[in-house]
Amino acid sequence: MSTSSVDRTAGPSGLPRPGETRWPGLATPPHSPFRARIAEQLFRHAVRPLNVRVRMPDGSHLGAGGPDAPEMRLDRPAAFFHRLGVDAKIGFGEAYMVGDWTSDALAEVLTPFAERMATLIPPLLQRFRRFVDRAHPDGEENTVEGARANIHRHYDLSNDLFGAFLDPSMMYSSALFGPDDDLTAAQHRKIDSVLDYAGVREGSTVLEIGTGWGELAIRAAARGATVTSLTISQEQAKLATERIAAAGFADRVDVRLCDYRDSSGEYDAVVSVEMIEAVGEAYWPTFFETIGKRLKPGGRLGLQAITMDHERMLAAARSYTWVHKYIFPGGLIPSTTSVEQGLLEHARLRLEGVREFGQDYARTLRLWRERFTQRWDEITELGFDDVFKRMWEFYLAYSEAGFRSGYLKVHQFGFAETGR
Repeated sequence: MSTSSVDRTAGPSGLPRPGETRWPGLATPPHSPFRARIAEQLFRHAVRPLNVRVRMPDGSHLGAGGPDAPEMRLDRPAAFFHRLGVDAKIGFGEAYMVGDWTSDALAEVLTPFAERMATLIPPLLQRFRRFVDRAHPDGEENTVEGARANIHRHYDLSNDLFGAFLDPSMMYSSALFGPDDDLTAAQHRKIDSVLDYAGVREGSTVLEIGTGWGELAIRAAARGATVTSLTISQEQAKLATERIAAAGFADRVDVRLCDYRDSSGEYDAVVSVEMIEAVGEAYWPTFFETIGKRLKPGGRLGLQAITMDHERMLAAARSYTWVHKYIFPGGLIPSTTSVEQGLLEHARLRLEGVREFGQDYARTLRLWRERFTQRWDEITELGFDDVFKRMWEFYLAYSEAGFRSGYLKVHQFGFAETGR
C-alpha cells in the first residue's frame, strides 16, 4: 500500500513544532508524489535485509529485525517519504527533527544503515546521483570570510552549550581510551599522543591550528613549550584565553583570532586536532602548504583527523548533506590517502607514525549524547528549542553510527620533513 499522499494530521502529541523564523520551511514537508512513491519503494527495499524493526502506524513492521532489534517508529510515513523523495540526504535527518520518525535506540537504528551505506541505493540508480545531488551553496565556500561564517554557525552557538555536554577538558574531538580511563583521562591521553607525534617538549615552539577551548595548548605549555594557537571562533578564543590564564600559562600561550592562511613565523612543531575536516577540499593544498611553511627545518606535525575511505570521500565531495546544512557547513572529511599524499606533495612531509581508533570515537559520542540528554533542562534555558534537541541528538547518534559501523574512522598522524 502506498503512503505517498502527504499526511493531513499533526501526528502524535508532543512533537516539536518548528517556528518559521528559526526553522524556515521545516514544518511543512515538500510535496512530490512521484518522488515520494519512488522513495518509499527504495526505503522498503533498503530496510528489508537490515537488522532493524521499522514499525508503521498500523502496527505492521518492515526490516529483518526481530522483537529485540532496534526499532524505528515511522509515525508520519507520508511526510517522511515526501521528504526522502525530494532530497534523501537531507530529508531523512529533517524527518527526525520534526518527529516524522523516532527511536529510543537512535544510534543502534542508524548503525545498520551506515554499515550498508554504499549499497542502500541499487547500482543502476546510483548512476543518476549526479542529476539529483544538491550542489553546495556558493556562500559556504571556505574563503577566509566564508570559513569564518561557517565556523560561527557551529562553534559560536554557545560556550555554555558545549560546556553542558563535554567533559571538563572541553575537548570536542575523539578521546583515546586506556583501560581505566574516564572521558577526561582519555582526552588527555589523546592530546599527549598528538603532542608526542609532533615531538613537543621543553623549549619547543608550537603552532596550533584550531584552538578549541584551549586544553591542548595548556598541556603543551605544561611540557615547557611556547604555543601560538589560532582560531576563527570568537567564542572559543574568549573562553580558551580565560582557561589558559586560569591554568597559569598566559605567559606561554598566545591565542590569536587568525585564519591559518594569515599565519606567520616558523615553529618546531605544528599540531592540529580535527580541524582539517572544516578546511574544504579546494583549500587542502593551501592548508598543507601553510603547514610546510610554518615548520622550521627538522620540524614535525601532529595531526588528528576524521577519515573515510578514499572512494567514498570522492563521492561525498559532490554531495550536499544534512550535516552540511545543519551542523558543519563547507566541510569534507578526508581520506588517509588525501592527507598523506597532500602533505608529501605540498609540504614535503613524510609519514612517520599513525594510529586508528574509530571505536573510541563511537564511545566518546555516546558519552556526549548521554550527557546532552541528561542536561537538556539546563540547555533549554540557554534558548534552544525541542527541534534543536532532536537535531543535536540525531547529529551525535548519526556520527556514532558512522564510527560504530566503520564507515568513518579517526586517525592520528605523525609527520616529519623529508628535507628541503
